[in-house]
Amino acid sequence: MRTNFNLPLTKTLTALLGAVLLLTSACKKEKAALPTDAGNSPSKLSTNAIGVAGPKGVCYVEVNNNDIRNVGNYTLSTGEQLFDIAIIFAANINYDTGTQKAVLYFNPQVTNVLNNKATYIQSLQAKGIKVLLSILGNHQGAGISNFPTQAAANDFAQQLSNAVTTYGLDGIDFDDEYADYGTNGTGQPNASSFVYLVTALRNLMPTKIISFYFYGPAASRLSYNGVTVGSQVNYSWNAIYGTYSVPNVPGLAAANLGPAAIDIQSTSSSTAASLATQTVNNNYGIYLYYNLPNTDSHTYLTSVSNALYGKPTVYTGTSTTGVTFYQDINYGGTVTSAIPKGTYTLAQLQAYGFVDNWASSVKIPTGWTVTMYSNDNSTGTSWTRTSNTPNFTTLSPNANDVVTSVKIQ
Repeated sequence: MRTNFNLPLTKTLTALLGAVLLLTSACKKEKAALPTDAGNSPSKLSTNAIGVAGPKGVCYVEVNNNDIRNVGNYTLSTGEQLFDIAIIFAANINYDTGTQKAVLYFNPQVTNVLNNKATYIQSLQAKGIKVLLSILGNHQGAGISNFPTQAAANDFAQQLSNAVTTYGLDGIDFDDEYADYGTNGTGQPNASSFVYLVTALRNLMPTKIISFYFYGPAASRLSYNGVTVGSQVNYSWNAIYGTYSVPNVPGLAAANLGPAAIDIQSTSSSTAASLATQTVNNNYGIYLYYNLPNTDSHTYLTSVSNALYGKPTVYTGTSTTGVTFYQDINYGGTVTSAIPKGTYTLAQLQAYGFVDNWASSVKIPTGWTVTMYSNDNSTGTSWTRTSNTPNFTTLSPNANDVVTSVKIQ
């Protein structure tokens, strides 16, 4: 089993605050139009997946546990996509103590999504859905709020821009969590860091989306030397799930803000619907979803889409029978998509969410046979299984975290 930083903890903890911090808006605002400034104004960018009037749907997916392609499996009853923006949660900001620089880091699950961009990213983009990469700290002292100089912020912005270009992404989402500022001798949050970072990134990506998850030290450091974060980013949204709270980001109009935020797996459908109604009534342009599971959630999502668009949600995914590998023993951790019968190299398995030297348990349909190999191309040590196997450490020899290719019959 792997011991990578458990990213789902981040937004799950945030969601727990929602029950305590529930806020509602009693003030109905006039609908605000997008700013009309010329040139590369970020507010001129738009997404068109939904194809109907109403707030854009933004959805974070914990790719450690769930398949981001599921974002594309939901439409309105009239055929338009439910979600406009899918966000890969998440990449990290690591800190190189040797160079004393922030370094962009991808864990194995994020790496799998990015390296297989045709499968995970382009398939969503083909449906009109924009795909962003979320960035947050990793307990090493580096975050979006403590770049010590403009040059340091520029350097990290270049890393982000390179990733967007390399993997064909539509933009970057910033989340100021889990940096643990001060660790490894790093500095505390400062007034200039986040403004420098988004300004540098906007210069590098004038036509891409930049968004801000309104949370952490960065949320109170949104202006420096006359430049506002809102003049550089496209969108910002509330970070406390199950609540309604308008992000205070100078420079962003109501159409670019999302005051409602829900956790699909923990916010009640009645609360989700109520927050959607408030969003429409107050003329805000974003509705934020988090924690979309692999299972069919169209009934729950209908409670939202009826309030946002007056239309129910339809699930267009298919249930595929196949073998599923799990990252942890006892069918825990990240799970692959269902893998049908066939002979698979590592590269072919990765399209299903499989990671090299990673699997610790497997579920096998009745009557099927799975042969697992320690090396690529069906070579090396092999193990043959004909039923569900909850713990690869019990196999002889130990098969835990060593499977690279498989044959399924």
